[in-house]
This record gives sequence, structure tokens and C-alpha cells, in this order.
Amino acid sequence: MTHDTTHLNRERIFFDPDETIWLFGYGSLIWKAEFPFHEHRPAHIEGWARRFWQGSHDHRGTPEAPGRVATLVESPYSVCQGMAYRIDADTLGPLDVREKNGYLRERVILHFQDGSHAEGLIYLATEDNAAFLGDAPLEEMARQIATAHGPSGANRDYLLNLAAALENLGAQDEHVSTLMTRVSSIKN
Repeated sequence: MTHDTTHLNRERIFFDPDETIWLFGYGSLIWKAEFPFHEHRPAHIEGWARRFWQGSHDHRGTPEAPGRVATLVESPYSVCQGMAYRIDADTLGPLDVREKNGYLRERVILHFQDGSHAEGLIYLATEDNAAFLGDAPLEEMARQIATAHGPSGANRDYLLNLAAALENLGAQDEHVSTLMTRVSSIKN
């Protein structure tokens, strides 16, 4: 798959274009919701774990020195907490551009704190996209995150903002907190 998934996502229509849609944010969409929405609510998805396995060549790194950003990997007993936004379908156009570096729209079931649930969308970067970096030793991932910079800023700030957003939600994520500890010990 190419780096730019914009056109692929515009073909992945799983909903009526006149309906509002739930979008689940598990990375920067939690703390950087620069798009219109009708409401937002803490939510979680089941069977997925957040991992810093996706390369960022366009936001938090460069093609020569990619950063690492969050994606999801299937994990049967895991719960991934984040933020759900109820949006209009036309909001997906700009989000397709924002999430173009290997992410594809996928359907998931969102679970809300009041016990209700709804079908929604995520942007998912799988191992078959050109920017996927995959697993690596935590020290290696931490060094990459600590040193990468791109047009949207330092990769370190992405991790810091995500950790703070998860803390504000009362969410626990061992992968994020372990990376935060290791990145914090690396001096730029």
C-alpha cells in the first residue's frame, strides 16, 4: 500500500453519508481534535492494543528520519481507551488527509462509560502499509521518539500529549507509560 491512503479511504464508505458517525480517537485525535463535532465522550474498544509501531513521515518525522506514532494491533483481551466524537460524514474528508500516512478507515464497536455501545470508525495502520515500522526493543523506540521531528513538531511532544490525555481520561496504558519513562530519560 502506498504512503498516501487518502483516495483509498474515500472509497471506504461504511455508512449513510447523511448520518452522523462515531469516530474513535486513540492517538492524537484524543488531544488534538481540530475538526467539528457534535459531541465527544470517553469510550473504549475491545480486542485492540495501542502500540507505537506506525512510522510518521509527514507529521512527527521525515522520510529520512520517521517518528513513531500510535496504531492499534489486535489483542484479544485488551481494552483501548480513548475519545469518541460524533461527526458529520463530510468531516472525514479533512481527516482522510490528516491520517493519510498509511491509515485506513475501519469499523469497530465503541463502548461508552454508561454501558451503551455504537458502531464507529477508527483510522488503523496495519503492517501492510508503507510507513509501518512494527515492533522494536523499547529502548530503540524511545530513542527514535526522543529524536524525531517533523512538520507537526517533535515526536516526543506527541507521546507527552498522548500520555497527558490518557491520564486526564483516567486511562491506563502500559505501553505508553513505559515509553514515556524511557523517553524522559533521554536528553536531546
